[in-house]
Amino acid sequence: MNVLDGDGLLVVDKPAGMTSRRVVDHAQRWWARRTRLGHAGTLDPLATGILVLCVGKATRLIEYIQDMDKVYRARVLLGFRSDSDDADGVITPTPGATAADKSTVAECVSAFVGTIEQVPPRYSAARIAGQRAYDLARRGEEVTLSPRRVEIYAIHILDYSYPYLDLEVCCGKGTYIRSLARALGERLGCGALVQSLRRTRLGPFTVEEALSLDADAEMVRTHLLPMEKAVAALPRLVLSESQRKRLEQGQVVVLAETPTFPHLGEEESGEAAVFDERGQLAAVARFDPRRGTLRPVKVFQSKKR
Repeated sequence: MNVLDGDGLLVVDKPAGMTSRRVVDHAQRWWARRTRLGHAGTLDPLATGILVLCVGKATRLIEYIQDMDKVYRARVLLGFRSDSDDADGVITPTPGATAADKSTVAECVSAFVGTIEQVPPRYSAARIAGQRAYDLARRGEEVTLSPRRVEIYAIHILDYSYPYLDLEVCCGKGTYIRSLARALGERLGCGALVQSLRRTRLGPFTVEEALSLDADAEMVRTHLLPMEKAVAALPRLVLSESQRKRLEQGQVVVLAETPTFPHLGEEESGEAAVFDERGQLAAVARFDPRRGTLRPVKVFQSKKR
């Protein structure tokens, strides 16, 4: 069922039991042959919820979506441990595990809000000497991963009835909820794993707008979002047609007026989303406030005008 050939973003609701790669393979049937497809932000097979598919030229913007904040809802099972830190792994009960009271759990959870050091799960896409950790783990090799700094903005306890702890986590790029569950279990002294996980928001994308994989071609067509939503967090600049052409040709553009970007200092460079006079995304460019110039980073060649 190859029906579409455009560029853009498609927000899908990933079902449990599928890898993110399989979701992309499944979605390929909606698109013309040789259409480029990719996903932004991997979800574990156990997890459900928002997976943003990038189509055509939008695949060049995957990194910007991956950098967006995320919100997850997780059910954590206390009193058990897993070699994968979730219910898909080999699960063992923790000897002598006891239920902590609600105040102790709340205090423990709050300790993980902020900038923390987190060790990725053994079964993860983290790399060790160029190899994926999950490949090494599946071969029975030793997996030693270094802690990584991640940002957790908020954790809300939705419900606690031992052995279940339901959480909503708002976090930044690279945060593993499985690692958070493991660390919570260790701090509480009872062990813990993720029993279920659902991503409910990714940047501006919400699960309410996500499309089921059972959708037909017409639903896909109406749900395809413009690719500029991938760079919604970047400051926006509009160029004249002559400036756009220069940028498209890889040339540096000197701006007549120096724009002000609130998130940047007076001499701090940064990226901007560049639009043409018709409001179409033309490029991502790096702005140099000292020189008042734009240097192309990613250029999206315009269709014939």
